[in-house]
Amino acid sequence: MLELAPQPCLDDPGSPLCAAEVCRGVTRLLFRHDLMAMAEVPLDGGRRADLMAIDAHGRLVIVEIKVSRADLLGDGKWPDYLDHCDRFFWAVPAGFDLQPLDGPAFLPERTGIIVADRYDAAIVREAHSHPLAAHARKRCTLAFARRAARRLIGHHDPELVVF
Repeated sequence: MLELAPQPCLDDPGSPLCAAEVCRGVTRLLFRHDLMAMAEVPLDGGRRADLMAIDAHGRLVIVEIKVSRADLLGDGKWPDYLDHCDRFFWAVPAGFDLQPLDGPAFLPERTGIIVADRYDAAIVREAHSHPLAAHARKRCTLAFARRAARRLIGHHDPELVVF
């Protein structure tokens, strides 16, 4: 397994690893597994997934990034994400205390854990698959595709599209 050492945030060398850097490492891991990821994906119900990815079979993965214990323990909204994905992972920086994620409140029988740094990531607990219903899959997949297209258009013509 990949060994990752805790590293400070590039923006502030005195701080823990930033969520953006964990996101970068996780995105690289997902890409190697043929999962195309997008950050900050709005979901039905007003929620926003830190990372959402889709594989070649149309299966959806959501990754929730936590860089502090307080943020992890204070997050009561994450179960809402389960209705938008086949698999759900927590992503944390190297050196993060994983013990709370083994507690029943974090559904270890369903959720996976990824440990990341700014360059790479490793799955330390695989997420169990819970296939979405056909209507939910269609809704989530279309929303994902349309969001990706809007972002691409926005890069080519920033005046045309609001992200």
